[in-house]
Amino acid sequence: MEKYKNKYRIASARAPFGDYRWNAACFVTICTKNRICWFGKISNGVMKLSAIGEIVNAEWLKTFKIRPDMNLFMGEYVVMPNHFHAIIGIGENQYNTQREMQRGAQWWAQRRDAMHCVPTDKTDKTNDNNHPMNQFGPQSKNLASIIRGFKSAITQKARQIYPDFAWQPRYYDHIIRNKQSFQKITTYIKNNPAKWKNDKFHR
Repeated sequence: MEKYKNKYRIASARAPFGDYRWNAACFVTICTKNRICWFGKISNGVMKLSAIGEIVNAEWLKTFKIRPDMNLFMGEYVVMPNHFHAIIGIGENQYNTQREMQRGAQWWAQRRDAMHCVPTDKTDKTNDNNHPMNQFGPQSKNLASIIRGFKSAITQKARQIYPDFAWQPRYYDHIIRNKQSFQKITTYIKNNPAKWKNDKFHR
């Protein structure tokens, strides 16, 4: 996950273009509020999902089934005790055009050295709708809307089990620029459970 001045950039700073295969797949991380381990525990390097962890897993798989119009690409993912890692891409579809993707690439080149940032421990009450309107169109049928729906669905079901369940506001994303980085992050996600004790999210 990319840092800038020891802080993670917030969702509103991400590039708005839509070709997310090798050249612009996204590595996404979503954490629970206060990093509480709602999703299960790791034993001998293996993640054992709790009831809420099972909900997270099911909702992620469902994400791709209910959005066939977005041409989504599912990469490696893992449900950890207090966070979730995934690689996701949005291919060309009716909601994005080649022109928008080219403009998005220019947008990213201009802004990669001036990213908005947020501390990793920020837990103020907020949501993914607080950022300004995307200059390339409304904030729907894109990564932000996918994550927003994913988090919301889990929250509704999880609170039927534990009313206190909550996510950390927003999410963190990193644009994967090449195949080598894609493979490196894929390996990182696969090995995450085995390296839990040394993980920065460990509690």
